[in-house]
Amino acid sequence: MRCTQCEESIFRQKLGRCYRCMAQLALLSVVGWPLWFHLFVDNATDVKSIALLFFCCAFSGLLAVHLFMWLYYRYIGSNERH
Repeated sequence: MRCTQCEESIFRQKLGRCYRCMAQLALLSVVGWPLWFHLFVDNATDVKSIALLFFCCAFSGLLAVHLFMWLYYRYIGSNERH
């Protein structure tokens, strides 16, 4: 998954700069968490529940890292944008 703004394929250089990735992660988080709470909160030990919970945590965690790096580049880091 490569954006037109991302010249490099190094993951670390895309953090906080890839708006397409941040939008996809935000959408997956917005869809995944209510789905888990609506369908699987009652039986949290089910395999499907644990799998969806794991993926929701992964989406939200990666989104949090993207947003943290975006804030870093915007306010503290260099003004160089890809």
